[in-house]
Amino acid sequence: MTTQAASSPPTVAVLVGSVRRPRIGRLVADWFVGRAAERDDLRTDLIDLAEVALPLTDTPPGGNPASPIAGRLAEADGFVVVTPEYNHSFPAALKNAIDWHHREWMGKPVAFVSYGAGSGGVRAVEQLRLVFAELHAATTRTGVVLTAPWERIDAAGRFVDDGPTRRAADATLTELVWWAEALRAARRTRPYGS
Repeated sequence: MTTQAASSPPTVAVLVGSVRRPRIGRLVADWFVGRAAERDDLRTDLIDLAEVALPLTDTPPGGNPASPIAGRLAEADGFVVVTPEYNHSFPAALKNAIDWHHREWMGKPVAFVSYGAGSGGVRAVEQLRLVFAELHAATTRTGVVLTAPWERIDAAGRFVDDGPTRRAADATLTELVWWAEALRAARRTRPYGS
């Protein structure tokens, strides 16, 4: 890795985990990426799973052909997963995308922006923490929890935040950047799994 790459801000891939129509996940992700754009300590790469063709397969782990997002995930220094809660868990399309990849997640931090009725999607995040732990990714403690975000869509179709939501997003990004920089330096010194 070059000195310039080592000192450049970490790249954070923001994954939109819902592919259902209509959906609010993309609006929430766009808002979160907008919050991140106000900072100079990271870059973002928005990956909308509704725009990615990852068929269901019975291929063993690591046996899938290259996915259209594998390179982008590999280049990312960290991840933010924007997920709704479906039946106390997260969407099948998100699980499929996670399972299509393996080494891309290893030794990198993952933060969450969850949403839903009542619980705000926290039960989906509980499940995702287990999945990412198995993939040797480090999940952050801080995240954004949105209860009924569809009630905060303006006339232009944008998610409208409030003070506590902005503070949660900023705290999540601050923690994620710390982990992304620390783990990037660690991977550079000693590649994960070596």
